[in-house]
Amino acid sequence: MRHEPPRVLVVFKRTTYERYGGARNVRVKKLLARRDPSVRHLLESHEAHHATLERTRTALRHIGARATFLHRYRPREGEKWDLVVTLGGDGTLLTTSHLVGAGVPLVAINSAPLTSVGFFCAGASDEIESILAQALEGSLRATKLSRMQVTVDGRILHRRVLNDLLFCHAVPAAATRYVIAHRGVAEEQLSSGIWVGPAAGSTAAQHSAGGRVLPSGSRKLQYVVREPYHGLGPAYRLVKGLVREDESLSIRSKIREGMLYVDGHDFARKVDIGSEIVLSRSDEPLTLLGLRR
Repeated sequence: MRHEPPRVLVVFKRTTYERYGGARNVRVKKLLARRDPSVRHLLESHEAHHATLERTRTALRHIGARATFLHRYRPREGEKWDLVVTLGGDGTLLTTSHLVGAGVPLVAINSAPLTSVGFFCAGASDEIESILAQALEGSLRATKLSRMQVTVDGRILHRRVLNDLLFCHAVPAAATRYVIAHRGVAEEQLSSGIWVGPAAGSTAAQHSAGGRVLPSGSRKLQYVVREPYHGLGPAYRLVKGLVREDESLSIRSKIREGMLYVDGHDFARKVDIGSEIVLSRSDEPLTLLGLRR
């Protein structure tokens, strides 16, 4: 019986060196020539990434997979993949995860460990062959990661938030005013903004802002208020907390210049005064292969 070759989508990043124009950027070229600390590892990471890209092409060719390599991926109707692979770091994984449904396994490769954290990655360049082989044969450990749904004024804005959402003023130096509501308690607050996200993002901004690190399999969301200002009245009660999978958290903007940033700065939306943002657990978890932490 003849088996169809596995269909694999590989999404790879553009390196910082490429995004800055590479050798065409006169300033970068001069900085590199004098070994300025602002561009330390810039070229080295670029070369490591492209070496990883070529190694991935070779590995998938040896496996016999039908592979498609794309820098920018937009899903098409009826398109099916047996595996999605990201080459980059956590940023590449996060961006790609927004386009992957609950039933498609995803594995991330850290293409330049010198400059990428790679928290979500199954391994680096020297492990590509074994990681891809295990992923396609189904022996690489799978973790179901909860994602978050974001609703603004009753309309779903996003249902695949993996890391976090930041609500804040469009101007970083300006204060953010809002009403936060959870479990029957509504509170007017003034702060630098609010981080909200599922367990996968609890080791990042939420933790840096004073939140807890949640188990990767947790189905809860966490919210953490950034730099709350207590000078106008009694101490706030809703500064940080957990949102159960059957609950939601509400934020009502009291400013016209509000912004929502989803999983980084690439996905950003304006929020006007009076708009209500509702955050809850999504019914579309992400199947991530090879998560080590």
